Amino acid sequence: MKSIATILFFLTVIPAFSQSKLWTEADQKYTVENLKRTRDELIRETENLTEAQWQFHETPERWSIAEVVEHLALWEIIWAREISIGTRNKPQPDLNQTSRPDSYYHAFIMEDSPHKAPDIAKPTGFIRGKDNLTFFKRLRNQAIAFADTTKTDMRAHFEFTAAGNSPRNMHQVYIYQWGHVDRHLRQIRKVKAHPGYPKDGKI
Repeated sequence: MKSIATILFFLTVIPAFSQSKLWTEADQKYTVENLKRTRDELIRETENLTEAQWQFHETPERWSIAEVVEHLALWEIIWAREISIGTRNKPQPDLNQTSRPDSYYHAFIMEDSPHKAPDIAKPTGFIRGKDNLTFFKRLRNQAIAFADTTKTDMRAHFEFTAAGNSPRNMHQVYIYQWGHVDRHLRQIRKVKAHPGYPKDGKI
């Protein structure tokens, strides 16, 4: 009986320990570096703006930089919720065999075509410009701390999106999270390049 138990141990327990994580150290480093990079680029673009620059609108229907950053902060809450729910789902690593590649998600978030924000991520415009940056930084720093220390296999946990009920793993959610800031950095730079943008802080 002891021999049988030993054999069963090696057949069941040892293979479980030998399985390597799908979310590699390189994946984790890539995620953390891009979360930090996009945070830092947003800070550089906005931290020294005057209130007039924060509130400038290219046209009445276009968002100001303050509203863009508020929108980004609201999405940080959404991303955190998606990561939290996804990592509590049962691991389904086999879904990687049929799910879309990382490149699909990167191409989508970085495309030039306009995206429509859901109601829960539309800025109110009521928060002062620099307070929106504080709002964003606090949430992004929390995301970075989690991504940098988690032991969860982010390529084994999935969520099912509204688009064709297609599964995406948590690493791909992270691509959306930092890519979303890259996308709106383009928008911020476009606002700052507008001829009417108050270069000296005055309208």
